[in-house]
Amino acid sequence: MTENPDLRFLLLPLPEFALLPFGGFLDKLRFSADDEDYSRQRYCAWTILGLQSGHVLSSSGAALRIEATPDELKLADYDYLVLFGGRNAQATAALAPTYQPLLRRAARAGVKLVAIDNASFMLAACGLLDGHQVAVHWRHEAEFRASFPHLRLARERLYCLDGARISCAGGTAAIDLAVELLAQGSGRARALKGLADMLVDETRSGQHALRSLHTTPSGERHVDRAIALMRHGLASADGIEQLAASVGISRRQLDRLFHASQGMSAREYWNELRLQHVRWRLLNSSHSLAQIADEIGVGDTSHLGKLFRQRFGSTPGTMRRQAKPTA
Repeated sequence: MTENPDLRFLLLPLPEFALLPFGGFLDKLRFSADDEDYSRQRYCAWTILGLQSGHVLSSSGAALRIEATPDELKLADYDYLVLFGGRNAQATAALAPTYQPLLRRAARAGVKLVAIDNASFMLAACGLLDGHQVAVHWRHEAEFRASFPHLRLARERLYCLDGARISCAGGTAAIDLAVELLAQGSGRARALKGLADMLVDETRSGQHALRSLHTTPSGERHVDRAIALMRHGLASADGIEQLAASVGISRRQLDRLFHASQGMSAREYWNELRLQHVRWRLLNSSHSLAQIADEIGVGDTSHLGKLFRQRFGSTPGTMRRQAKPTA
């Protein structure tokens, strides 16, 4: 390793971190860190950090070895502290008291804090995202908005660079973020090195619109855009008329297009998205039905429970209990 690499990263995988963003981010560093494909840490360097020595388990059960603890290094020597969030956003946020001293020390030392996937929930719970825009995974936008209503979401963003705070939605977007950080510190040519080896055609900007999220079976652009707005506005008080106006057509035209492509009206489709969100949140968190109802803009939990039972044949409480693994 050279004595003065362009960039130095601390990689902090949290319990039950996802392997995909971690591996993608780290491998992009590896390809850019050396000439050819020798994997030496010459132009950028990294250390896998943990509060304690040993191993941390990923969401798949694979274990990653911790290379250093905070007491073994000088935080000011590093440019970025990159946190990789756990599978459950609520559980990740609950780790805030444990990690807050380290994160605040790093911030005071001038280290930029990078939250990937659900790590944004923990930074927010630590009060370290106040005044910053935040990019989160589309599936967790409603939960993040309900949990931290004072923070500004960078909607439809793969990643967001906002001064000393950087956030990323996770998944393969971690590769795109790594390219951007490397480009800023080592130049664009070095940042792009190795993409062909990773079988990546091109990098995406933070503003890249995810086609797989906006695509419907019909491929009808008005429907695509309406569904994207629905996903990002589950709790919106705007009616279907306003939604139709936002995509540039009348409500009657919008309903006709939805019936043709989805077999239901725009309102029925929006309600289905909301109920599917409630179901997913019940199965993947321990938040109360009241908070989940708030995420989709429903104030009457009794009414929501009735709609849920009509749709899924089970009450929210029963579905949550049946989903819990038995000892």
